[in-house]
Amino acid sequence: MDFVHDLAAADVPAQVIERARCCLLDLVGVAAAGSATRLSRVVRDHAVENHGGAGRVTRLLFDGRTASPSGAALANAATIDAIDGHDGHRITKGHAGAAVLPAALAFAEEAALTTADLLTSLVVGYEVANRAGMALHASAADYHSSGAWNALGAAAVAARLLRLDHAATEHALGIAEYHAPRAPMMRCIDHPTMVKDSSAWGAHAGVSAVLLAADGFTGAPASLLTTADQDGFFGDLGHRWTILEQYFKPFPVCRWTHPAVHAVIGLVETHDVAPEDIARIEVATFHEASRLATRLPATTEQAQYSLPFPVAVAAVHRRLDPDDVAHPERLDAQVSRLATTLQLRESMDMTAAFPARRVADVTLVLTDGTTLSAGPTETPGDPGSEPTDLRLDEKFIRSVAPRTGETRARRMLGLLSDAERCHLPELLAEVYAPGMDSSPPLTRRAR
Repeated sequence: MDFVHDLAAADVPAQVIERARCCLLDLVGVAAAGSATRLSRVVRDHAVENHGGAGRVTRLLFDGRTASPSGAALANAATIDAIDGHDGHRITKGHAGAAVLPAALAFAEEAALTTADLLTSLVVGYEVANRAGMALHASAADYHSSGAWNALGAAAVAARLLRLDHAATEHALGIAEYHAPRAPMMRCIDHPTMVKDSSAWGAHAGVSAVLLAADGFTGAPASLLTTADQDGFFGDLGHRWTILEQYFKPFPVCRWTHPAVHAVIGLVETHDVAPEDIARIEVATFHEASRLATRLPATTEQAQYSLPFPVAVAAVHRRLDPDDVAHPERLDAQVSRLATTLQLRESMDMTAAFPARRVADVTLVLTDGTTLSAGPTETPGDPGSEPTDLRLDEKFIRSVAPRTGETRARRMLGLLSDAERCHLPELLAEVYAPGMDSSPPLTRRAR
């Protein structure tokens, strides 16, 4: 509990604060892109209509309306998770920040945070969430979605900002773990829908747990934090910083597809291959990635949890941007042809290397019989590859400008690039102001 409540900015190494800034920049950019999706619109409207809040309220990202803190956490996490472009952690096989940032935002204004306070709180949330995720994967046979464990990071941040005492914080963490959505992740992989990685409900569970604990609600001890054999995950808090192990995505789709997308872009650029000269694409990869099998997605969720579609888009256009996956219905004939004919198989060696490594081998079979192979390929952005190498600022502008306009996007980038010294209310005013929402109007069912 001391780490949750007492960690100060001065206690955190500069490189860790800088990584938290990069995570904040990336999450805000992905939220802007996500705000244009139908998923985000549905959950934001749901939060406003059903989680309005009679007391304290929090604003919704790129929307401006308000909801209760738990309702806003639900909606803001759903908006981030709506486009699968946010940072993650290899060993947890999931995402801390999608729930941790909404939990921090839920009470940031009430707690009168500075930007330095926000970054330090994000560090707390990431460290608790990532360790809970590793502990869960080590102790449970099933592969659970991120909401199963990022709820504890959300609860840690919220308890810190509401200044719960240690006893209430322990209850809050226990409540969050007990109520967190332990969803079977591969079900969403096999059937891509808006349930995604359940981070929205992880954020909601974490914030709700803290509000309940503050009012005296009790919870069983959080087993992921208190079981004796979890010392290996939590014993080095404040010494090992798992936020430095975060990866950053260059492409707005499931991380498991990135090696293949990266490899195909390298092949078509190196050899200057025109789409019409490709007879078919062959991909060997690890088992989990081979199950991302949707070829012609009808929804953005299907596009984000597909391997054939983003690989085909990358082969044709030599890029993969948020609008490509937000509007899969716009795919052209060459993308459709290559996605339909792509041959996808599992490599046992690559499966054995997962999750520590995500690897794919892509071969282009050309119409003249020539074959071009990338060889085993990993993707940039993993630990050891500095986030600046991915040009996070360029990714930010590509994600945000279509939703806010170029001028506002660059103003936000300026604030987030010097986050330690920027005035937090000014930053929050930018990220809460409505964007140019291009999601289709909702058709409501009769009640």
